[in-house]
Amino acid sequence: MELVQDALPIVIVAVVAVAAVVAVVLLALGKGVFDDIRADDVRPGPEPAHVRDLEIAQMYAAREARRAARGEPPAPPPADDDLRAEVRALVEARNARRAAHGEPPLDVEAEVERRLSELDG
Repeated sequence: MELVQDALPIVIVAVVAVAAVVAVVLLALGKGVFDDIRADDVRPGPEPAHVRDLEIAQMYAAREARRAARGEPPAPPPADDDLRAEVRALVEARNARRAAHGEPPLDVEAEVERRLSELDG
């Protein structure tokens, strides 16, 4: 039993030394792995508006299907003033992004009306 206790520190030092050598070799071989990755490759680009609108329509349709399956009446439409304010905020934010990219601004009133008419179906 005493022989095992005497060998334990030697085994621990040997394992740590081998691990250190392996780590140094892997570090030397793996150099430059991340050099090929650019920020654009990692971050997804902005989602196109039509994809977002489709997903929103699908979520509303799924909600209405769940309500119908439970025997509930269709959900009431949101209040007009609240919806108009939300759409206006979205259009103004879009205008700010367009201006930051050097694109011409949208007519806020016309765009709000267009989007609201699309929601009405």
